[in-house]
Amino acid sequence: MNAKQLICLAALLTATPAAFAQTGLPDSIKVPDGHKVALETTGVGEITYECRDKANAAGQVEWVFVGPKAVLSDRSGKQVGTYFGPPATWQAKDGSKVTGTQLAVAPSSPGNLPYQLVKANPAEGKGAMSGVSYIQRVALKGGVAPSAECTVANKGKQEVVKYQADYIFWAAR
Repeated sequence: MNAKQLICLAALLTATPAAFAQTGLPDSIKVPDGHKVALETTGVGEITYECRDKANAAGQVEWVFVGPKAVLSDRSGKQVGTYFGPPATWQAKDGSKVTGTQLAVAPSSPGNLPYQLVKANPAEGKGAMSGVSYIQRVALKGGVAPSAECTVANKGKQEVVKYQADYIFWAAR
């Protein structure tokens, strides 16, 4: 996506008054007042987990989150960026990117990742991610730790799980 297309996309998204409603979301992951939607994306990809020793539990193992890898597309289905980590990084096609700090999670539906609210760090580079202050993860499908058994015998084994989530990027008004 070139700069002209990004400007048009940004203008279209900011011209839509109520592009994304937070009604129905848990209070803990709602974005504070004074912010507007800067970009709505759908991430489709995978999350890697690894069977590792359980912290503070000698002899026990568990599936541990290693990192995500997803393609971010706009509402028309056109790729606008990627999501990867660690650390959690959202990068637009124009090269601008943000990382963030998780503020809150809340249960979604069984078998799906939880809702999430992230406070964005200042963007690197100029572009679509400039000015992003919060990122919400909503509309979740899959992504939870594998159902395969994690045992001492298969410690170190990695499993990849498919997932989908909407990432809503917010900026101060």
